[in-house]
Amino acid sequence: MLVVYQDVINIVQAKFSSTEVVKCIHLNVSSVNESLDEVHKILALVECKSSYALFVFITKKPRPSSISDLTIETAIPINSCFSCDTEPIENCQSHIIFIVNFKSNKLQFKIEIGVESSNFASEVVWSKEVSNNPNFNWLDKYKCDNLDPSNQKTSEMTDQSSDIPVLRHQLAQGQAASNRESILRYQLKLKEPEYTQQQEFSIFVGTWNVNGQPPSVSLRPWLSFDEEPPDLYAIGLQEIDLSKEAFLFNDTPREAEWVKYVMDGVHSKAKYKSVAVTRLVGMQLIVLVNSKHYQFVKNVAVDTVGTGLLGKMGNKGGVAVRLELHNTSLCFVNCHLAAHIEEFERRNQDYKDINARINFRKQPQSIKDHEQVYWLGDLNYRITDLNTQQVKTLLARNEIVTLLKADQLNQQKDRGHVLLDYTEGDITFHPTYKYDLNTDTFDTSEKARPPAWTDRILWRGEGIYQTAYRSHMDVRISDHKPVSALFKSEISVIDQNKFRRVHEDLLKKMDKLENEFLPQVMVDQTEVVFDLVKFREPQAREIIIANTGQVPAEFEFIKKLDEATYCKDWLRITPFCGTIDPGDKCDIKFEVNLEREMDKVYDILVLHLKGGKDMFIIVTGECQRSCFTSSISTLCRAPVPLLQMSEEQRKQAENMESRVLYSIPRELWHLVDNLYRYGLKTRDLFESCALHEEIIRIRDWLDYGSVDSLPGTVQAVAEALLLFLSYTKDPIVPFELHDSCIAAANNFQNCRLIIQQKMSDVHRNVFLYICMFLKELLKYSNENGYDAKTLASLFGDILLRDPIRNSKPQANRGKANFVYNFLVNDLSSSIIPNK
Repeated sequence: MLVVYQDVINIVQAKFSSTEVVKCIHLNVSSVNESLDEVHKILALVECKSSYALFVFITKKPRPSSISDLTIETAIPINSCFSCDTEPIENCQSHIIFIVNFKSNKLQFKIEIGVESSNFASEVVWSKEVSNNPNFNWLDKYKCDNLDPSNQKTSEMTDQSSDIPVLRHQLAQGQAASNRESILRYQLKLKEPEYTQQQEFSIFVGTWNVNGQPPSVSLRPWLSFDEEPPDLYAIGLQEIDLSKEAFLFNDTPREAEWVKYVMDGVHSKAKYKSVAVTRLVGMQLIVLVNSKHYQFVKNVAVDTVGTGLLGKMGNKGGVAVRLELHNTSLCFVNCHLAAHIEEFERRNQDYKDINARINFRKQPQSIKDHEQVYWLGDLNYRITDLNTQQVKTLLARNEIVTLLKADQLNQQKDRGHVLLDYTEGDITFHPTYKYDLNTDTFDTSEKARPPAWTDRILWRGEGIYQTAYRSHMDVRISDHKPVSALFKSEISVIDQNKFRRVHEDLLKKMDKLENEFLPQVMVDQTEVVFDLVKFREPQAREIIIANTGQVPAEFEFIKKLDEATYCKDWLRITPFCGTIDPGDKCDIKFEVNLEREMDKVYDILVLHLKGGKDMFIIVTGECQRSCFTSSISTLCRAPVPLLQMSEEQRKQAENMESRVLYSIPRELWHLVDNLYRYGLKTRDLFESCALHEEIIRIRDWLDYGSVDSLPGTVQAVAEALLLFLSYTKDPIVPFELHDSCIAAANNFQNCRLIIQQKMSDVHRNVFLYICMFLKELLKYSNENGYDAKTLASLFGDILLRDPIRNSKPQANRGKANFVYNFLVNDLSSSIIPNK
């Protein structure tokens, strides 16, 4: 019970800001004239800056599991006008009446006799004694004056219209029709139980890392395993194409091939239609629905997030599909997280990035806001602290429970680092990785990797019941085994006849009102100030929008006059639009991420309230300079690391008034020198994504200077090099030369002339320096796995980067061909001494 109690406290606390602290709660409360089975309530004592208030929540269920289950009904300040008492209930030994008096209002609650009620009452009495702050402005956004709607007089409204809880004296003139629609939607949402019913749908979720193998066997042993056909399929594949072409250009013929094999492998007792197919490099998600349900699928959207190199390359990341089936929102996420046993922190980071960056650009926008979410894929978590032989020995004894205690996903989940609010069914099957191809034999190669449950399926949401969770050992073409889970999921289905009656009834009752409400909200702050903003070190701040009116409030951040977007490109707002129900609130997250040279960030945002007034929010913060966003010219003139320069030194270097001290920036030399010493033989050097903390340490080392060795792994230094070349104030090859470079790409001499005659000395030096380093890297291609075309494709888009960055991985072949010329030809004639 204590665990449940604390969990509920945490959920209630989420309804408040950080300065508003939930001191204690009382569960299982009902009003005296209500049955506990009909309406569930929670009492909460909340403190803010030494003032206290008693909150009454209406909850959808006795034990709320998320913030959306709670609605604030009443907020009562605990001041001199407040008193509380208890009185017994005649012929009842289990419950008492808890009485709250405030001014002329009297509220009565039925609560269970016990330690909980005794402690709660004591805390409330104590709070009145110690309260020493008469300021209750913080309660304004919680409608603290609306103490008991059931006791208020509704002036000319009959009992039949009591389901529209509005008061005549609060009605406003001139309300737009859009608000009428908003009120209607809100009332329909409240009345959903009257016109919907829960129906069970079977959902088949499958995941398989195919290890780059082309489809060559029937998928029926996997997709048609069950006797009855499912209503919906969500099939996630990973590594459908491991070629460099797919990695660099996000292009592969395997997408269509696998779709065909999946369609051929689904259950033969039903016909299926495609809802969505989305892919990012080797990750593919296919969602199909039984044809008889297709007409009830709507609002389909997809998004992809690459978490590989530069935070966008799609060798790792996630692809997602959202849809509404009847009246329930579903979201499926297929992911492929970072590999290698020791990289569990990178896997955690990949999960968080996918969760934060997936944006469907329609309501609901994010993964977490869907009613049902299914998370699947090659999560790549391994078995820790056990070698291969120990794992195999325990498997031979069928000690799966023992092994699962050493499973990294279970460990990280228990510690709250990943998939915290997701559920996974009991694993009773053997690890699905790693097998010798075309066998059921665990890895016998020289590496002999320990078996692991890398391929997983989890879920979150109400009304989801897993009936099967298994691997499919008969499918052997990959080093992974396919995994599937079968769910019986409750989907809210609308009864159109009942809906029509409810809809018409509401319209009639609304027509009786002479006017309608204007939406009213309060924002807890109108100025958002960030700490010192640094390159690629995101910061987040939150504001709270509270609906203090009687109708739903639809908000949206809108564009200012003559501006293309509602906020600057360095700012991300989540959510940027939405609807807040009466008495509820919405936490708005502002995240700043600096990727160019700026002295300060500043923006004025317009928060538009549909049918109401606009509000203005100022976002500001000072910025710290970095070598990553400085110009090549400035860095070549810098006598000391950038953050050690005086203001005068910096201005002279930026204005090109001081002399050039270095042929290439000192920072670039440090990065390349480190890779030359330690990275030339590293396999797939430029394909691993570093931890954010590693990049920050390297950035600070370069910006401040240090006598210590360059920090971070060689892969982190490699990513730092790409970041440096990607974010300098001006591109290595100037924008105005790009068309000429692409046109000349078929002739090395023409390419060489552009570099020699049209580029400045410092830019030419950097370009040739990078090309010579890449030529050195190619001498060890047997060890590092790179060839000239791959490196040219990777560096082409970086050395000739576009003015507007592409967030998706897709190399430009013309730029790649230009760089390729300098990797396969002699460069000695291209080097010109500085003047």
